[in-house]
Amino acid sequence: MSMQTHYERIGGSEVIRQLVDRFYDLMDTDPDYYAIRKLHPQDLTGSRDKLAWFLSGWSGGPPEYTDRFGHPFLRRRHMPFAIGLAERDQWLGCMAQAMDDCGIAPGLKQELSAALFKVADFMRNQAS
Repeated sequence: MSMQTHYERIGGSEVIRQLVDRFYDLMDTDPDYYAIRKLHPQDLTGSRDKLAWFLSGWSGGPPEYTDRFGHPFLRRRHMPFAIGLAERDQWLGCMAQAMDDCGIAPGLKQELSAALFKVADFMRNQAS
């Protein structure tokens, strides 16, 4: 019996794109996510693409981000932005809401949230 990847379990590139689009729609409209929205460019098109490409490879699907840009070097790429506990928690909250809105199964959401917490916490470059 082979184990399915998170990419397969989530539903592949179409669902990842829906998730990313919902994530950025929430970030763009919900004042609860203002602190992370202001860290992004006005036009979110590139951000949407990069996150979808990253999540594809990160979740076990096609390595779309690394095919285009090489290793993500996430911490280094995020270093110009002040990321503390509030920004980490807003990012995670926005993603959790997007997963709920996209109908991600609770067990899979829990697994993805735990893994994304590690990534988001690693991005922190501020003590608080």
